[in-house]
Amino acid sequence: MVGEAVDGNDAVSKYNELKPELVTMDITMPNKDGIEATKDIRAIDPKAKILMTSAMGQEAMVKEAFLSGAFDFIVKPVDEPRFLTAVAKASG
Repeated sequence: MVGEAVDGNDAVSKYNELKPELVTMDITMPNKDGIEATKDIRAIDPKAKILMTSAMGQEAMVKEAFLSGAFDFIVKPVDEPRFLTAVAKASG
């Protein structure tokens, strides 16, 4: 299943509805940021695979993404080979 969320609350709702194998999550979103949405999804499904993306790659933000439950972090603009490596990591 493929879906797209308009904000962090919608991301959590769509996760419950679609149960995707992989979630790509931006940190910056309205209503609930990607960090909080990731925490909520991981509370529902501790095995959820969430790939965090952001144009802001500060060390503190990357660390917070991993602490929230993301399995990887990619800085935008997304490098295609790096993205494909992350997807392979999620499925392996």
